[in-house]
Amino acid sequence: MTVLIDVLATAPQGVTPTWGIALVLACAAVGSYFLGCFNGAVIVSKYILRDDVRNHGSGNAGLTNFYRTFGGPLTAVVIFCDVLKAMLAVWGSELLFGLVTVSGAWAPSWPILANYWAGLFCLLGHMFPCMFHFKGGKGILSGGTIAIMIDWRIALVVWGGFLLLAVLTRYVSLGSVWAGASFPFATWFCYPYVEIVILGFLIGGLVVWQHRANIKRLVTGTESKFHFHHK
Repeated sequence: MTVLIDVLATAPQGVTPTWGIALVLACAAVGSYFLGCFNGAVIVSKYILRDDVRNHGSGNAGLTNFYRTFGGPLTAVVIFCDVLKAMLAVWGSELLFGLVTVSGAWAPSWPILANYWAGLFCLLGHMFPCMFHFKGGKGILSGGTIAIMIDWRIALVVWGGFLLLAVLTRYVSLGSVWAGASFPFATWFCYPYVEIVILGFLIGGLVVWQHRANIKRLVTGTESKFHFHHK
């Protein structure tokens, strides 16, 4: 961080040059990705329980599969890990983006861009973690945390629909698909900037894509409903 500040400090006064913007974008992307790689379900199951969650159930390294497989108080540790890493990714990117001054079309959306940029790469890390053979989770908990940090209106649409569908149907995947599909449109309504909307569709599209097998099972009527864990 100190090196980055020193480098940007050598730039001319006023608007940050293109290379400075590119440097901040790259640092935020790399940092957010590696934070995302710290998958709570994998870490707890593989290194604490000594039984990788990806060897059970759906094979997914997410909260739902962890709870269905193990249950217990360690589920709270998984939640804490996945929420914390999303928060750190967003806060870190906001700090980095705050070092840069931009003008023109990007200027109004620059502070918001930090959240979406961090969110995209944090989810990529969560879904495709390099230290866990690129086999991670589906991004609902981390993505939902990012939505809350971006804007309460977007979070209301995403979480409200998720909870309503999950409770009424007991299909967590149906609520998750809603969350991914609704996110870009809520983004479009709240922040009608081209670069933000593109990132919104990328984030939402990733979540929906990760649930493609669930969508197929929902259509065929073979998707499992959520049940509280019983030992």
